[in-house]
Amino acid sequence: MTIKEAKEVLKIEAEGILNLLDKIGPAFEKAVSIILEIKAKGRLIITGMGKSGLVGRKISATLSSTGTPSLFLHPAEAIHGDLGMVTKEDVILAISNSGHTSEINIILPIIKNLGTKVIGFTGDLVSPMARLCDVVIDVGVEREACPMGLVPTASTTATLAMGDALAVVLINSRRFNRDDFKKYHPGGSLGERLGINISEIMLSNSQIPIVRIGSKVPVVLDEMNSKNIGATLVVDHDGILKGIVSDGDLRRALINHGNIHDMTVEEIMSPSPKTIGEGKTAAEALGVMELYGITHLAIVDKDLKIKGIVHLHDLLGREEFRINGGL
Repeated sequence: MTIKEAKEVLKIEAEGILNLLDKIGPAFEKAVSIILEIKAKGRLIITGMGKSGLVGRKISATLSSTGTPSLFLHPAEAIHGDLGMVTKEDVILAISNSGHTSEINIILPIIKNLGTKVIGFTGDLVSPMARLCDVVIDVGVEREACPMGLVPTASTTATLAMGDALAVVLINSRRFNRDDFKKYHPGGSLGERLGINISEIMLSNSQIPIVRIGSKVPVVLDEMNSKNIGATLVVDHDGILKGIVSDGDLRRALINHGNIHDMTVEEIMSPSPKTIGEGKTAAEALGVMELYGITHLAIVDKDLKIKGIVHLHDLLGREEFRINGGL
């Protein structure tokens, strides 16, 4: 009985993928064209809630490692400030099987107002999310493998497969080859790459965005703009890490206080930021960032003095894989 049930699950999920063949058409071609038009500073930003979000993270990681700069944006976090990481140069890929995910449908109109193009993966082509997208790709399945028809099983498998199809078509369109692959995977594989010591990847010395306690907000803005990684670390007069200011912190301060130019950095920073020791690996750094849902991680010594900072994009792939900020 157990073997029979397991085979039935695989049959249902295989059918879900095979049924996608008839759904590949002009919408898919248009989505590829939109992504290929992303300019140098743009990224393919993927968003989804729950299990769709988990699938989105995998699709994003695959794209980043094969020549399409990508990151995952949690829609609930986007509502609370992280939406500011989206620019008109980006493209959004929104994933929701039902198309009724409220968190996504809240942020999409705001994203559209920025002039950002939106691609949708959904099983409901007339859903609220579908109506907000510039192009919609049907990833719907006839049935889930779950006997209750409730747990996302075949639908998530089909969505993941469509994401792989998109990634592979983009690989071919960009003529991404083995030499390009090595640039993104300097150890020869993703596993080896993440085994690299974090000190080989982190921004260090003058590349680190830093302001001191007591600095006014305009100083913070200047430092963030000059270092251009979306955050700055905050230290005391002994160089000890005390906080971090991200784009999200600035937006929340603006919402709460209006005019923030006369405020000091300690009034807007997030205190006690997450850190990792300089002897740790890139994989360990990635684990900390995933655990706490953060995009910046400070590298410190035993006295909490800053040795470097790393951004999630540089761990997962941002154009060329950085080694101490170089290409």
